[in-house]
Formats: sequence, C-alpha cells, structure tokens
Amino acid sequence: MPSTPDQHFLEHAIDLAIRHSSDGVHGPFGAVVVRDESVVGEGWNQVVAGRDPSAHAEINAIRNACRSLETHVLSGCTLYSSCEPCPMCLAAIYWARLDRIVFACRAEDASRAGFDDSKILREIKLPWPERSIAWNELGRESGQRAFDAWIRNPSRVEY
Repeated sequence: MPSTPDQHFLEHAIDLAIRHSSDGVHGPFGAVVVRDESVVGEGWNQVVAGRDPSAHAEINAIRNACRSLETHVLSGCTLYSSCEPCPMCLAAIYWARLDRIVFACRAEDASRAGFDDSKILREIKLPWPERSIAWNELGRESGQRAFDAWIRNPSRVEY
C-alpha cells in the first residue's frame, strides 16, 4: 500500500528525531513544516546542546520555515511532529498561524520518556498568586507607553 503524503512527512519528522537524538544529547523530537507538498522548514530538539529551553523541534522547524519563506506567517502550512506539541510549541503554532498539525506520539508517551508537560498545563490554568513561580505586576502605567507608541506608529506590521 503506498504511503500518503501525511505519512511521508510524518516519517520525515520521526527520522529527524531518531537521527538527531542518537547522541543522547538532543531530545527525541523532530518536526517539519510543509507547504504545497514541499518541506520548507525542519527542526529537532536542541535544548541541551544549544543551552536553550525554547529550542524544541517544532519551534526550530517554525523558525526555519519562516526564514525560508521570508515571513512570520505560516498560513497554508502543515506542521508534522514526532510528538504532540507541548504548550510552548502549541502557542508558537498559533502565533505562526499554521493551518494544521499532524503528530505521531501523545504527551503521555513523551512523559513516559521523561518529558512531562503536566505541571506546565496545570500551572497555566492557575491565577498568578497560586502559581509555583512568583509573579509580580509592576509599572503597568509606565509599560503602556510601549503599546501606545506601537499603536501610533504608521509603519507597524500587524501580527
């Protein structure tokens, strides 16, 4: 039975995860961004190797796709990931305006391998005072100046 394009691109993401995690430093995650049946960005987990907690496979694939397409908007694209995206990656997917996500493993599979997002998901739902990291709002009126300047800027590019 011939594979579908979804299966093909998902296998590409899984292969990236396997290939790049064989050193034991890069995590077992891979992702590709596809537009019009062509890979426009790919990425793998580089958190430890790059000393960057945001260097997840999906984030790296999105960054590469944006550079490749010379835009910050990835509408018309699909993200293929070896695993269900974490909360951070999901937010980036929404900000990038991807049309679709196709993934292989679930969050519970990642948790079994030591990559557990459940605390983050619980924390997101809590009000600031109940979170495990202290939150202090300070200088809101002063901070509004940045938004006011942005709103007045006729050269601003809308997100």
